[in-house]
Amino acid sequence: MTVKWGIVSTIKAPLAEIQRFAAWHLEHGAHRLFLYLDDADPEKAERLNSHPKLRVTLCDETYWKKRGNRPERHQPRQTMNAAHALSRAKDVDWLLHCDVDELLWPSTRSVESRLAGLPAYCLCARVRPWEALSGEGGRYLKGVALSARERRAETEAVYPQFGQWLNGGFLSHVAGKLFLRTGHPELKPRIHNVYAGEVENPGQQELTDLPLLHFHAKSREDFLAAYRFRLTEGSYRSELKPNRKREDGGLSMHELLSMIEAEHGEAGLREFYDEVCLARPALLEALRAHGRLLEASIDPGALIQRHFA
Repeated sequence: MTVKWGIVSTIKAPLAEIQRFAAWHLEHGAHRLFLYLDDADPEKAERLNSHPKLRVTLCDETYWKKRGNRPERHQPRQTMNAAHALSRAKDVDWLLHCDVDELLWPSTRSVESRLAGLPAYCLCARVRPWEALSGEGGRYLKGVALSARERRAETEAVYPQFGQWLNGGFLSHVAGKLFLRTGHPELKPRIHNVYAGEVENPGQQELTDLPLLHFHAKSREDFLAAYRFRLTEGSYRSELKPNRKREDGGLSMHELLSMIEAEHGEAGLREFYDEVCLARPALLEALRAHGRLLEASIDPGALIQRHFA
C-alpha cells in the first residue's frame, strides 16, 4: 500500500530557513507541505509557491478576519492553522504538525514504510525529539529516556549542576510531535497532542526509530537572542509547569532561568547553556554512555538548490 505524508507548519523565519526546512522534507519523501506564513510576507509566499508540492498561506488580516480575531499568542495560531491544513489535506494519508526548526531523520528507512506499518485504529503517531548540541559542527544531538524515572536519574547524572531542575536536559519539549491520520474531521490538533471529543491521542503509536531533530538553540548566541521572547511568550513562559513536584524541589524552566539571571546575570545564563547544550567531551561521553547521543550530518545547501533553483 502506498502511503503519502505531508507537513503543516506555522512559520516566521527567513526565506532560506524555510527553504531548508521544506527541501529537507521533500527530499525525504514528503508529498505536500502546508506552510502558514505568520509574517504574511507576499514575496516569500511567491518564491515558495513556485514549488508544486508547497501550499503557502499568507496569515494576513484577510485570513484572520475569516476566522475571527488573530490570536495574540503564536501557540493558538499554530493549532488553528494545523486544523485548517488537516481539513485541506485530501492528497496525503498522514500530516505531521511541526516547526521550522524541527527536521525528521529517517536514516536508512523511509517515513512511508514506518507509517504504512501502523494499525488502522491508530489515528496519531508520535515522533520524539533529539535536541541539537552546540559546537562540533552541529552534528551531535541529545535524546532522553521515555520512562520518567529513568530520565530523571540520567538527567541528574549527566548534568550535575542544573540537572535536578531539568527534564532530560532539554531546553524545549520532550513530548515530541504527532503525525495525524487524515480523513477524520473529529480530530482537533494541539501543539503536542490531538483530541477526538474527550479522547486524547486516539490509538497513539510511538515511532521510536524516527527521530525529530530539534535545533532549538544552535549556539549560545541563538539561545540568548531568543531568551527574552521565550521567557515571556514561548517555551520558557511562566504558566508552564515544573518538571517535578514543587515539594520535591521542582522549578519551572521560567523560574530556573529567571533565578539564574537574577543571581548571576548573562554570565549565569551562559554557564547554564554551556553545561546543558555545549558539545563538550565530557557531555558527549556521558550521553554516549547512556545511549542518548545521536550523530546526524545536516547540510541542506545542495537540497535547497535541487528543489528551489
